[in-house]
Amino acid sequence: MMSQLQVVNVILISVSAMLGASFGSFVNAASMRYAAGRGFVTGRSSCPFCGRVLPWYDLIPLVGWLLLAGRCRGCKAGISVRYWLAEVCAAGAFALCYITFGFATLTLAAMAAFSVLMAISLIDLETMEIPDGLNIAMAVIAVVWIWLEPEMSLVSRVIGFFAVSGFMLAVALAIPGAFGGGDIKLMAACGVMLGWQGVLLAFFVAVFLGGSYALWMMIAFKRRGQMVFGPALCLGVFASLLYGDAVLEWYFELLRL
Repeated sequence: MMSQLQVVNVILISVSAMLGASFGSFVNAASMRYAAGRGFVTGRSSCPFCGRVLPWYDLIPLVGWLLLAGRCRGCKAGISVRYWLAEVCAAGAFALCYITFGFATLTLAAMAAFSVLMAISLIDLETMEIPDGLNIAMAVIAVVWIWLEPEMSLVSRVIGFFAVSGFMLAVALAIPGAFGGGDIKLMAACGVMLGWQGVLLAFFVAVFLGGSYALWMMIAFKRRGQMVFGPALCLGVFASLLYGDAVLEWYFELLRL
């Protein structure tokens, strides 16, 4: 038998997941519209093939795509599984935010951070650029985070601003095209939010993920050339946001052995 507190937590985790699925659906649709050069907050959702306006019951997060078996109700054209995966990922991320931070304002800030990071990832994959507006949004969240997490010193945050972004800028100046300006601005903002240790951990995770993916693409598909790094950075930042303190604590304990 679960206690009353456990029941409440399960309910709040489920609510967080449903909220995440809804935000994931919106962020995915908005990102696709932005990449296509369309207004991302105007107009109703419609089938990209026949133009049929989608009724509300086809847009229910997590369920709508499954009920339609991934096909338009009108023309029966296949609808990308990206829509459903975006909702699943956002649902899981929002649930993890609540599990990590609990019933607190910090949870809402973490959810907002994930939403921006998700938008950055999806747009970067489509256009190979990160809009300045999203980096500004990330910077605003970072400033709010200073107020919500006053335990971290301002010195750590200032060093974090330069720790990764400064390195990336130096590499980009030495090797043109190595890193995009959007990536550098993103890590500057995230450095303020995470502090220097957290942003270094985020960058390490990003390099590992991005390097592994690039190696797999070269071996499996013989693909070479420029690849987007934004999604890997966003995954690293979100992982550090949720688990950075625990990982760093484990690492420093390991060094003492």
